[in-house]
Amino acid sequence: MDPELQSLVGFLETVHPYDSLPRDELVRVACSFSRRMVPAATLIYEIDEPLGGIFVIQDGGVEVLDRNGALVSLLSSRNSFGERGLARDGLAATTARTKEDSAILMLPAIEYRRLIREFPSFERFFNRGRGQDGRASDIATLKISDLIARKPISCSLETSVAEAARIMRDAHISSLGVTKGDTLKGILTVRDLSNKVLAEGRDPATPVSAVMTVDPISLPMTALGSDILHIMLERKIGHLPIVDEGRFAGMITQTDLTRFQAVSSAVLIRDIAGAASVAEMAAVTARIPRLLVQLVGGNHSHEVVTRLITDIADAVTRRLLVMAEEQLGAAPVPYLWMACGSQGRQEQTGVSDQDNCLILDDAATSDDMGYFKALAKIVSDGLNVCGYVYCPGDMMATADRWCQPQRVWRDYFRHWIANPDPEAQMLASVMFDLRAIGGSASLFSDLQEETLENASRNSIFVAHMIANSLKHTPPLGLIRGFATIRSGEHRNHIDMKHNGVVPVTDLGRVYALQGRLTAANTRARLIAAEDAGVISTSGARDLIEAYDLIATMRLENQAHLVKSGRKPDNFLSPSDLSDFERSHLRDAFVVVRTMQSAVGHGKGAIS
Repeated sequence: MDPELQSLVGFLETVHPYDSLPRDELVRVACSFSRRMVPAATLIYEIDEPLGGIFVIQDGGVEVLDRNGALVSLLSSRNSFGERGLARDGLAATTARTKEDSAILMLPAIEYRRLIREFPSFERFFNRGRGQDGRASDIATLKISDLIARKPISCSLETSVAEAARIMRDAHISSLGVTKGDTLKGILTVRDLSNKVLAEGRDPATPVSAVMTVDPISLPMTALGSDILHIMLERKIGHLPIVDEGRFAGMITQTDLTRFQAVSSAVLIRDIAGAASVAEMAAVTARIPRLLVQLVGGNHSHEVVTRLITDIADAVTRRLLVMAEEQLGAAPVPYLWMACGSQGRQEQTGVSDQDNCLILDDAATSDDMGYFKALAKIVSDGLNVCGYVYCPGDMMATADRWCQPQRVWRDYFRHWIANPDPEAQMLASVMFDLRAIGGSASLFSDLQEETLENASRNSIFVAHMIANSLKHTPPLGLIRGFATIRSGEHRNHIDMKHNGVVPVTDLGRVYALQGRLTAANTRARLIAAEDAGVISTSGARDLIEAYDLIATMRLENQAHLVKSGRKPDNFLSPSDLSDFERSHLRDAFVVVRTMQSAVGHGKGAIS
């Protein structure tokens, strides 16, 4: 094979969904790609321009912009783009330009459409969420309930203007709802205090009822963002109260709209990349809960939401690595910072700790270890400040055990596979979710391939991993009920992490082991397992749909908690769900339990 073609095939084997193609088909597809070097700040295509195919970044970075020139996303190596245009009328739906000197691959449209027709993995990957792209960034199409930034803050008719001013100051807001009971009677703004109180020399004890705007125009929770925009523009107002069945439900301001436009994963990553200190990065990551609400409200699929949130953690980690090297100097030998756990699987939500390790080049000496201990501390401490709290199990690069040369890591995996005791099972489960974040990726690629092959061939190890995957079970009770937590702070709730998504994550890991699949993401593993014949088509589809429902409801509950002014967690009360939702959630848990039973009995899948 031509060396250039061989190199391209090797690259595509690391890019999903091309990695799902049979070898001969992958070579054929590789021959269809064209490659060009594109200088920084060069347009690849403009919006509404005819597209000749879809693109893959082999090296470099690309900015994708919307119709207004706003940044939609920042893409890097292995990311695809341009498929939205081919999915509709062949015209570009966005503008794409290089952020740096880049190597761009293009697959002709005719070949792309053939792959979509003939390979289900391509159809699923490129058509996932079709029709939803961009909705989260379009205020006009969102419901008001997804735009309200905080719980309603109000005062009574009798409240003095001085007290009202203190309420607004302490809450950092510019307006108050004035209510009688829960009923909205008026609104009071900072401008009212300036023009009607200070400018007219009124007594600070004056009740707000004397200076408020009486019976202001309002909107219901079911209205759309376009209604807000139209009213604010037509009436020239900056504060709009929201009323839900006669009850004051909150306030939308021009600041909220501006803040909404400014919160996107691309903007957060841009701000992180430009941060000069850990404190600046922490201020950026503090906006993640709002991003979660925005993404969930925009009806993005759960795997898109968690991927975008994880991208931020990746950016924080890489920025901290740069800061560490600026402080310590260049590393004495090549190294690779790896993420495991939810970050490794690209499944982070609004609740995440840190799980990471360092793989060092075998040339590292004992004298070099001081450097890497210092680097690990800088990065781990920075992650903690940014909200990614220290791992309670000390699964971090700061621990000597998890900062070792490649040869030691190879010995770790060999020992765990050969001696699958409970600790080995636990460690192997964590380490099979490893993903490279920053440094020399080659330090892991060969190790991963070797480990998967050795592990999959050891039937005793596989059996132990299967048994380990059955420890977390769905919360199914008797007579179509749920087995909720019986005591403590979360009494009568379901743990949507350990009894919801974790059982599916564990199954996905087993399927990846059995099929020697390199994907770390749970949903990608399930799709790859189906494509590789590890599980049946019907079993895979049932499990994927069940996982989608469970993961989506977990995120929706976290978004609801954030909107209620609480910290997101993983605990859901079934009583908060409708009968319809409870029924479907239970059905999803039944599917997971059935798949667990199948793998536990060595059947691999239901049919």
